[in-house]
Amino acid sequence: MAPPPDVKRALKTLAAVAATPFSQADTIPPLLYSSEDVYQLERERIFAREWLCPGLAADIPKPGDYITFSINDQPVLTIRGEDGAVRSFSNVCLHRMMPLAEGRGSCGRKLVCPYHAWTYDTEGKVIGAGHMGGRDPAFDKKQYRLPEIRTEIWEGWIYVTLNKDAPSVASLLAPLLPVVEPYAMAGYIPVIHQDHTWATNWKLLNENFMEGYHLPVAHKATVGAWFPVEDTEFPEETYDAFTYQTFTKDETARYGRAHPSNTRLTAKWRHTSILPTIFPTHMYVLAPDHLWYLSLRPEGTGQVHLRFGIALAPEVHEALGEGRDAWVKELADFFDRVNAEDKFVVEGIYQGSRAPFASRGPLSWLEREIHDFARYLAKRLC
Repeated sequence: MAPPPDVKRALKTLAAVAATPFSQADTIPPLLYSSEDVYQLERERIFAREWLCPGLAADIPKPGDYITFSINDQPVLTIRGEDGAVRSFSNVCLHRMMPLAEGRGSCGRKLVCPYHAWTYDTEGKVIGAGHMGGRDPAFDKKQYRLPEIRTEIWEGWIYVTLNKDAPSVASLLAPLLPVVEPYAMAGYIPVIHQDHTWATNWKLLNENFMEGYHLPVAHKATVGAWFPVEDTEFPEETYDAFTYQTFTKDETARYGRAHPSNTRLTAKWRHTSILPTIFPTHMYVLAPDHLWYLSLRPEGTGQVHLRFGIALAPEVHEALGEGRDAWVKELADFFDRVNAEDKFVVEGIYQGSRAPFASRGPLSWLEREIHDFARYLAKRLC
């Protein structure tokens, strides 16, 4: 079905924004944040086709460890197998469609459906199905296996997609590799996992992450105090699958500077953070001492599920020793305040975007990545 006239006009404006040089660019039309028709296009043309991130491979270090996720209406179970490989499956029992697991955890060597106890191994094969006798021909559990969902690991991150024809993550992110590789983030150790639902549009949360313009204002009580906006740098090139910026932390920063025993980073990189956004919904701050990330799943035009996590550089994790729990609690409390500040603004922007007088505004030089994101959206939706 063709989009209604107002959506057609908004998409035409989006295409024009994407084609405009950044120095002359404005934001995208407010309607794109609240239109149900646009949301359906996004489900079809973005989320059903792109790579999405359930979390870090280090979140599931042992065989039987799993995390759950979803792609549109498809529940996803990502699990480490007995062979150490990370695989993803449809998180729906083959008997009566009951979800097999929720959240994160460990199932040991077998996953048991909570409805009729159909049992699966870590490779998705049915290994137990009681009371299935009397069928003609005889029931053969070996004929049943959970549908596998394409999964790739890149620099410690798990990515999943429903699109069998999508280019590999490694090929899409090849230009980003030399930027992040010196940090060795695959070795960072997860210490905090949270899942939240916010009343905003997923694109507004993306855009909020992508720009430092708001940090000295919205985050003046937390990270904004350590953020010299004039040090923000962007790559000269633009990329189809991602965007990023870098910024430095001064000597007053509580977090974001290399530990003395860090021998991986030198010179300015010992106090430089990299902020990649992997389109459409995976974003992280990679600092010398820690990383934190968001992975988003829209649940409608005005509601988004966000997965938030923090991992520590291994030398920081080791050095904390017995004081680690107290330090991690302090870190969690700090980021709870940061997230509350972000929640306030992105939920407010969503309400504002629905106002009759809501309008497009000019972009600051600090909002370069928002224009990169508009270009990405235009290629997928227009």
